[in-house]
Amino acid sequence: MSLDHYVSLGRSGLRVSPFALGAMTFGEDPGAAGTSVEESEKILATYLDLGGNFVDTANFYTNGHSEKILGDWFAAHPGRREHVVLASKFFGNLFPGDPNGGGAGRSAIIAQLDESLRRLQTDYLDLYWLHNWDRHTPIEETLRTLDDLVRAGKIRYIGFSNTPAWFTAQAQTMALLKNWTPLSALQVEYSLLARTVEGELAPLALDQGMALVPWSPLKNGFLSGKYRRDTQVTDSARTAFVGGPSDDEFTVIDAVAAVAEELGTTSAAVSLAWLRARRGTVVPIIGARRLEHLQTNVAGLEVGLSAEQLQRLEEVSAPTLNYPAPMHGAQNAMLQFAGATVDGEPSAVYPPLLQSDVRY
Repeated sequence: MSLDHYVSLGRSGLRVSPFALGAMTFGEDPGAAGTSVEESEKILATYLDLGGNFVDTANFYTNGHSEKILGDWFAAHPGRREHVVLASKFFGNLFPGDPNGGGAGRSAIIAQLDESLRRLQTDYLDLYWLHNWDRHTPIEETLRTLDDLVRAGKIRYIGFSNTPAWFTAQAQTMALLKNWTPLSALQVEYSLLARTVEGELAPLALDQGMALVPWSPLKNGFLSGKYRRDTQVTDSARTAFVGGPSDDEFTVIDAVAAVAEELGTTSAAVSLAWLRARRGTVVPIIGARRLEHLQTNVAGLEVGLSAEQLQRLEEVSAPTLNYPAPMHGAQNAMLQFAGATVDGEPSAVYPPLLQSDVRY
């Protein structure tokens, strides 16, 4: 598999690479672990040259510098923008003191989009994400505004990020009933060290044909392979902000490292391969502060995990999910039939489905 082995973004006609390039670190913003313009451009160019076509940013990343770096690069390389799925997000307020400077209200969305398009030097976005739940704005206002922008040609597809499952389900149902643009994807935290999304959001995405686009698929670099028990990590900019792994996290990290050793690859590649094997369409966002980070992550496309290896990783990383998920079949929320059998197999022993088992 390679970056030009494209997949459909949920139930949409949009084809994207199996890994998206995250531009959150593009740009040097005071107090943030950013990447220089020169290094950011090398990372972007390499990703695109390898066949990648899905680039993700947000108006809030490095205080708008991320979008500007992308816009400047595409302006300097005519003809490249039209062949890239360019995604950005709205919600973050870049104007402290202005209550309408962010959020998901009509005026705020339109203003944020105009600013993003200006920085990105383009007249449309392929995918526009709601970055977070705006509990002060009616969802029908947000959805109608996004639908108007789709009809105007300023955005092509929409998605939600970091929103509660009940809110996301409400939005999707409303969009379908009113013939507004439905959600094509959900951007969520998801990794071997962060699996609570499997309680409600992942089943919702599978049911509605939405792609899952995981952010932090290596959990702040904990699954990159550089973290070992009783070893001090000194070259990670994230460690200063989030601290190191816990004992429970090291148990998962050790298991990933063991599988990586068996396959002669890296922990990062194993962790990304595990995500690709999840149910439905899962398109991890790979971030990089240096070019070698990108190259290491892309190697995850070359790794195939056996059923036995998947089971070991499944068991060691099993999450504790909130009620009522435990009543619906443990970590995968698989449907139970009160001890009955289905197709000759007891329902309680159904194995988790792999991505390859599901077709929209």
